[in-house]
Amino acid sequence: MAEFEHLADGRQFTVRVTPKAARNSVETCTDKIADLRVRVTVVPEAGKANREVIKLLAKALGVPKTRLHLVRGETARDKVFRVT
Repeated sequence: MAEFEHLADGRQFTVRVTPKAARNSVETCTDKIADLRVRVTVVPEAGKANREVIKLLAKALGVPKTRLHLVRGETARDKVFRVT
């Protein structure tokens, strides 16, 4: 998934999350609501969906999970992340 590596340069980017999806995926958002759309199969309770989103984003961006920081949107479906 090297197509998302341009987001790993330290800037902030927006993510639209869809929990309870049929499968996990990371893709560019075509409707320009966000930079990326992430679908996760887990339910959005007790931070499970956020942890899965971070795991998928780290893999797609090619960075360690510890470098991804949730800036805004812990309980919202629209989130802002920063790579440090």
